[in-house]
Amino acid sequence: MRDAELLGFAAGAMTTISFVPQVIKAWRTRRCEDLSWGMLLSFTAGVVLWLAYGLAQHEAPIIATNAVTLVLVLMLIAMKVRFASR
Repeated sequence: MRDAELLGFAAGAMTTISFVPQVIKAWRTRRCEDLSWGMLLSFTAGVVLWLAYGLAQHEAPIIATNAVTLVLVLMLIAMKVRFASR
């Protein structure tokens, strides 16, 4: 594995991991009203575009980390919808 690829995985892992505490907090508290729809939707669009770019460039670090980040942000969106009715 190239040094640049390792750097990409490390950078992607750190930005991806930053969403984990928010997902855990939202799940535990059953509250997401502080998360704005604008942030969630624009971030999701950005992650999808990065994922598409990674796929087009065959860049494993971009593909892997953005795929995981997409799952995390979709979990937040699902919880925001689910917990809003409470």
